[in-house]
Parts: sequence; C-alpha cells; structure tokens
Amino acid sequence: MRRRRKGLGFSRPRRKRIRINLEYLPAVGIWIFKIAIVCLLAFVAVWYFGQRVSTVGDSMNPVLHNGDVVLVNRIVYNATTPKRGDIIVFKPKGNENAHYYIKRIVGLPGETVEIIENRIYIDGEKLEEDYKTTDIDDVGIANEKIHLAGDEYFVLGDDRQNSEDSRNADVGNVKREYIYGKAWLTISPKKSFGLIR
Repeated sequence: MRRRRKGLGFSRPRRKRIRINLEYLPAVGIWIFKIAIVCLLAFVAVWYFGQRVSTVGDSMNPVLHNGDVVLVNRIVYNATTPKRGDIIVFKPKGNENAHYYIKRIVGLPGETVEIIENRIYIDGEKLEEDYKTTDIDDVGIANEKIHLAGDEYFVLGDDRQNSEDSRNADVGNVKREYIYGKAWLTISPKKSFGLIR
C-alpha cells in the first residue's frame, strides 16, 4: 500500500474550452452595421436640418416673433444658391461673437438695390413682394444705389420699421460665406409651430 503524502497538493485546473458559435457572426455584423447607419443618418439629419436658432427681436413679424425657435437647413445652399424671398440665418459681417440674424433676401449678387419713396427697386424695376411687410420709414445707407458684388445679398426684415438689416452699416450686404443656412421650420412655441414662408 502506498501512503498518500500529507501537505498541500497543487494541480492544474482543467481549462474549459469555450465554443464560439460562428453561425451567428454574420447576423451580429449586419446588426452592428445597421446601427451605425442609423446613427450616421441621425447625425446628418440633426447637423444639417435640425440646428436650432432663437429669433431675437420682432423684425420678421408676422412670420417670426421674438423668442421663436427655428430649425435651420444648412445643406440646402450646398445644392442651390439662395433665392430672393428666402429667409436666411447669418452672422453680420461674419462676426462670430454676434447673435444670429434672421432676415429675408431682397437683392441678389450682381444686382443694384435702391429704395425710393417706400418702394424697393432692383436694377431700376420696382420689386413686387408677395409677403406682408411694413412701410420703410428709414432707408439708411440705401438712400443711394447699392451695387451688390458677386457674392453679396441685400436683406431686409419684414417689419421694416423695427429691423436692423442691410440698410444699417453694422449689417450691410451679406456675403455668401456668412450665411449659416435657410430658416425652414418654427418648433417653439407650440402655437407658432409650422413651416416658414
């Protein structure tokens, strides 16, 4: 008979073999890919169509009111150029420290703008506007013809008696590079919710 040794006995634990079921690997890969695509689409939607900007002042009455929160379409002008009548969001003179301004485009690049007796003239012809505006009491720097360069826009607020816009030297003509995007939807307050025209 053999005697068992007293004392500590060390033995190597048996390694359990982990079996990986490879048949699920393609399904997991497809699932991860779909999640990544959804996240990318959500990011693009928010970045290009869902940037929020608050309206400061009542210069765009009756379309927008002080404190209204609007969404800005930032991608639209990558595919097309800003048009007359568009309501744009920009920083005056490209000043990053200024708040965003929201105004309507009246004059396009290369045109001549002049305001005579409460009427806007583009290249000598009276501009017909199909949106509600107030009278122009102060023509500001537009008392003489303003020639727009190839990358400049002339903008006005719809409430022209209470608007700081291209008639003011502090704002002046808006260069294309200063345009942040097109205001397209009012999301707050609830009573103002809707597309911007």
